[in-house]
Amino acid sequence: MSTLLSIAKRNAVLSRMATLLEEERASLKSINKQDLDNYSGADLAMEKRLLVDDAKIDGMILSMQQLASQEDPIGVERFHFVHEKGMKITNKTAAFGTVMIIYESRPDVTVEAGGIAFKSGNKILLKGGKESLLSNLKIVALWHQALKENEVDVNWVEYLNYNRNETQAFLEKPTQRVDLIVPRGGEQLIAFVKQHATCPVIISGRGNNFVYVNQEADLQKAMDIIINGKTSNISVCNALDKVLIDTNLDHWETFAQQIVNQLLEHNVTVLGDQKVADTTSIPQIESDLIWYEEFLDYKIVIGTVNSDQEAIAKINQYCGGHSASIITENEVTAQEFMDNVDTAAVYHNTSTRFTDGGQFGLGGELAISTDKLHQRGPIGLQHLVTNKWYIYGDGQIR
Repeated sequence: MSTLLSIAKRNAVLSRMATLLEEERASLKSINKQDLDNYSGADLAMEKRLLVDDAKIDGMILSMQQLASQEDPIGVERFHFVHEKGMKITNKTAAFGTVMIIYESRPDVTVEAGGIAFKSGNKILLKGGKESLLSNLKIVALWHQALKENEVDVNWVEYLNYNRNETQAFLEKPTQRVDLIVPRGGEQLIAFVKQHATCPVIISGRGNNFVYVNQEADLQKAMDIIINGKTSNISVCNALDKVLIDTNLDHWETFAQQIVNQLLEHNVTVLGDQKVADTTSIPQIESDLIWYEEFLDYKIVIGTVNSDQEAIAKINQYCGGHSASIITENEVTAQEFMDNVDTAAVYHNTSTRFTDGGQFGLGGELAISTDKLHQRGPIGLQHLVTNKWYIYGDGQIR
């Protein structure tokens, strides 16, 4: 498996996968319906992630087409140096080898994350959740068909149909070499992987994203961004959970009430800190611990701050390190906020819902990292690489 596939082979497999997904569209939807029927429906966000509809399949196909058209991320020169003794020294990007992806409920990850790992020259081990087993096995069968038709070993894409105990055993004592693990899912999954893994893990962390409405905000922009961030898709890590309003904003109480009214119209449960609760008569939060929570639900907390510095400090204390946005017409204030908030993505007058590899022009993502090593934010094709030093000499000794 160590032999790197040519870029032509990798692209041919991805292009064929795009075609197969289109050809098998009806079959994939009907198999996914079995997964949905088997699912208890206990978790609304989980159910939304489990669904494979035409829009999701369109996204999978587009992802394969975009990946096939992108430059090869492997062998890209990053550094060049000619030694005084005449050796040519270069540093180039290289594949990790084998990448394991552990994820819950999202069959599209089997396509997109698998595609990114494959295009960047890696063998892929896919460990999906039991709730999406039938959908995942169907997609892996398509991967294997695309590989076989291009005379590539099917072992390049492997599905691990393991339960929790088997997964733990594999993490602690892998039966094959694993170079990198990327868990995608809730905090429990991530903690489980970190606890048991014996190789590097990239944390695809939680959201808990903040919008800060500064005293110089355009309130219509603020309203639109908050409603979009909270209600357009509750089941994703870039959804909005917290709003901070600057009490120096003229008539901030009126604005707070307008936001509450709009959110209630969208059937969002709205909680407030003491000031917001007193002003708008919504329920008050029971404890400051709620500021740490990611909801993945129709639920939001609105609070107040008295300064930009307090907003920055509060976000840095409680957020998940994912995304934060400031709404203001003052560009200096915005830049100061963006430079000092410690999240992977910082926004000015824009919804946090854009934190996404496809939206950022990466052609999809393996995950969104809230770690700082080795890549932060959306991990695209060009980030799923390590590097290697090439030294060309002519008999030199030191």
